Amino acid sequence: MISYVRGELAAVEEQKAIVDVGGIGYGIYMPNQALSRLPRPGNEVKIYTYFSVREDAMQLFGFLTRDDLEIFRLVIGVSGIGPKGGLNILSSMSPDELRFAVMSGDAKAISAAPGIGKKTAEKLILELKDKINIEEMLDRAAYGESVPAENEAAAGEGIQAEAVQALVALGYGSAESMKAVKKAADGCESVEELLKKALGFLF
Repeated sequence: MISYVRGELAAVEEQKAIVDVGGIGYGIYMPNQALSRLPRPGNEVKIYTYFSVREDAMQLFGFLTRDDLEIFRLVIGVSGIGPKGGLNILSSMSPDELRFAVMSGDAKAISAAPGIGKKTAEKLILELKDKINIEEMLDRAAYGESVPAENEAAAGEGIQAEAVQALVALGYGSAESMKAVKKAADGCESVEELLKKALGFLF
């Protein structure tokens, strides 16, 4: 299994990065959002990869962080969604946007990805809802990286999730809503109290 590829970025093509490793060019399929964050060709890159082996093809799918790779693994673990489908979903929305869509049951946002119908999106939500941790999402939003979440009571997680959903319903972005809720979470015992404090960080 190829866990990651590190080498010189030789070129960026449609849905694919070409990385030169010791004179061998590896073609790595990546989400559009990840491709747009790559440096200019000629610079060194490290891409975390998933190696897909089928009877008719061997392909590498790549991501800029282990966390992004992990959400890809979760997505393709859903029956009916292969690596190409997972790539399409993560090209249409960021990993955190996907997590938020799963958490809030937003099948419409997920089904906007090419080749992903409403039933498949609903199945993805059903299968992944218990595998996505709201605390980890909040930590990523607050710190900009994957931070191991401490165990907290389910009630506390529920309050934070509801507060994030309420802020998004008010028109705030999911990332900024999660940051504000994380900052305001200490000592709050109700959604109303948490919302009031979180709004203070958004003005």
